[in-house]
Amino acid sequence: MLCQTGGCEIGPRPIDLHLKALRELGVKITESHGFLECEVIKLQGSEILLDYPSVGATENTMLIAVMAKGTTRIRNAAKEPEIIDLQNYLNKMGAKVLGAGTSEIIIEGVDKLHNVEHKIIPDRIVAGTLAVAGAITGGEVLLKNVIVDHMKPVIAKLKEAGAFVIEKDNSVKINMPNSIKAVEMIKTLPYPGFPTDMQAQFMSLMTVAKGTSIITETVFENRYKHVDELTRMGAKIKIDGRVAVVQGVKKLTGAKVYAKDLRGGAALVLAGLVADGVTMIDNIKHIDRGYDELDKMLEKLGAYIYRID
Repeated sequence: MLCQTGGCEIGPRPIDLHLKALRELGVKITESHGFLECEVIKLQGSEILLDYPSVGATENTMLIAVMAKGTTRIRNAAKEPEIIDLQNYLNKMGAKVLGAGTSEIIIEGVDKLHNVEHKIIPDRIVAGTLAVAGAITGGEVLLKNVIVDHMKPVIAKLKEAGAFVIEKDNSVKINMPNSIKAVEMIKTLPYPGFPTDMQAQFMSLMTVAKGTSIITETVFENRYKHVDELTRMGAKIKIDGRVAVVQGVKKLTGAKVYAKDLRGGAALVLAGLVADGVTMIDNIKHIDRGYDELDKMLEKLGAYIYRID
């Protein structure tokens, strides 16, 4: 198998954790000219200790280990809901995986897997983005078919910002009846902490909040590429390493901006919803990688938004 890595340029995302785990399971990997050539002769279960609870490394290790001979233990595994969903999916196919959602996942290798039908869990980041859209515009949004527990970190910060939130079994209603309050401290962390994938969207919300907010990005080193674009729209943001200080302004102004990554692009869309005048966002291919017709969803909520071919 020959592959080349890609994705958003949000800072160093070394795949050494992935490669180390795969090699320990018996995968022969050759690196050359930006490509990885992977060869498998025999997969053997192993003890895998992840230096960081990486979601991607945890998932890749699980996918390989289900067909490895013997037992694999993944220690310091990621705990995100998507890991649990992957476990449920694999087990339906005949795999023997347990422990997802905890720091240790145990996998007993099997000889084969079979076809299944599986409904994936709702996307908590899409739901969170729509929740912030309602909050930043001072509107009201009812999100159905969500898993409320997965949204708790975002809901907590929305409440701090002054949003009125009603939680039910599989729905959340967000209403921002008064002015947006600055959230004193937002720190991104692995689940169940505040998700790094919601940092940019929440920053947009804080640009029009009353007061000053401090955002600390602990997961990725270069996830503030949207700051320059928000500043062009009138936001007041200062960056010091991994810390962003956001001083709320009374209003943002529409501008021509550039989406440099997925979540930063979504943040610019949210800012555009509340900015005076017209906001034009270029390079929306990043946004489309993570959202299925975000413009159409926002249009249904009352936004004046459309694509330019």
